[in-house]
Amino acid sequence: MAELSTIARPYAEALFASVRNEGTLEQWSALLSEMAQVAGHPDVRETLKTPGLSNQQRYELFAGLMKTPLSDKARNFLELLVDKGRVLLLPYISEQFDALKHQLEGTELAHITSAFELSPEQIADLVAALEKKFGLKLKPVVTVDATLIGGVRVMVGDQVLDTSVQAQLARMRDTLAA
Repeated sequence: MAELSTIARPYAEALFASVRNEGTLEQWSALLSEMAQVAGHPDVRETLKTPGLSNQQRYELFAGLMKTPLSDKARNFLELLVDKGRVLLLPYISEQFDALKHQLEGTELAHITSAFELSPEQIADLVAALEKKFGLKLKPVVTVDATLIGGVRVMVGDQVLDTSVQAQLARMRDTLAA
């Protein structure tokens, strides 16, 4: 069976190609993120899988859960996904759409996980240092994880920079065990 991200790729690429010259990439990114959240909710997933529902009922149910009003193009896209049975792929479609948007902009997401809450100044300083290291314009996504004990873990694309105390302790444990 094909990977879900592989199945989602043509939908993300087609949508991206159709809206990239409209200047609405940010709005579509936000809309797809909201759609992905709705599609990712366990109750929604179960309800959409109900065999007795028609595609029109699935569409109306999903559209009714959206906070953002849907444009004609958004309604058409959602109807296509419902008709093809691909609405549950929205988290993957959103992710791949954002990757295409970042590629076009020459940016990359930096997933920063810190043991403690970082101030805006600390985030700006860290992002500046990371941009120099990776040679990319980075957009930070910051989360807090107390299990790191101290330090930060940064993921940019498939690269990981882990300076957390937890990682240092794990390296020490591995060295002592060897």
